[in-house]
Amino acid sequence: MIDVYYWPTPNGHKITMFLEEAGLPYTLIPVNIGKGDQFKPDFLKISPNNRMPAIVDRAPKGGGAPISVFGSGAILMYLADKTGKFLPTETRARYDVLQWLFWQMAGLGPMAGQNGHFNNYAPDKIAYAIDRYVNETNRLYAVLDKRLGGRDFIGGDYSIADMACYPWIVPHERQKQNIGDFPNLKRWFEAIKARPATLRAYDKGKAVNPNPPATVSDETRKILFGQTAAVVRR
Repeated sequence: MIDVYYWPTPNGHKITMFLEEAGLPYTLIPVNIGKGDQFKPDFLKISPNNRMPAIVDRAPKGGGAPISVFGSGAILMYLADKTGKFLPTETRARYDVLQWLFWQMAGLGPMAGQNGHFNNYAPDKIAYAIDRYVNETNRLYAVLDKRLGGRDFIGGDYSIADMACYPWIVPHERQKQNIGDFPNLKRWFEAIKARPATLRAYDKGKAVNPNPPATVSDETRKILFGQTAAVVRR
């Protein structure tokens, strides 16, 4: 059994998408990031960066003591290695997938995240910041659209690269992106959206947080975005 410390954010959805595809048994443990659950001592023991998702695998490959992993990219790699699924073993194909996983982790996720922050959460609408991240998100959409030309999925076959990228495209409207401008991306997006495992994963998210607020309070904003080194040192 795998314990999944989770909230239905793009990074959280990555993990449930994999687990539903692979058919692995798991238990969701909600980490309500708007209420500060990510700073609780028990959670910090497995996720010292006070971010979800994180997992504890109580039946690791090869046996032995439970293994904890934090960070969505590391978790996807761990689960792929555990199951032998969604990450090729042949060197060239493996690194073809991994380079796009890291592209998402270092590029699409952070840039789209900042896009969402300045468009939807920042108390002041700063035109330069909004333009900066909307434009960079737009560029990254084009990179992915070009990659998907002539391919069903990012690495050819469905893989952890697709699972990593898809949840960051879901909020394309909130990111001020017209997905119709990217025909290869749109075709890929609709194909993943229709997968039964994707539908199950997103249904799990709705069950955990059925009524997400349309706006965030000042208190929640402070919890999500106002932390400094003090929360690590305490």
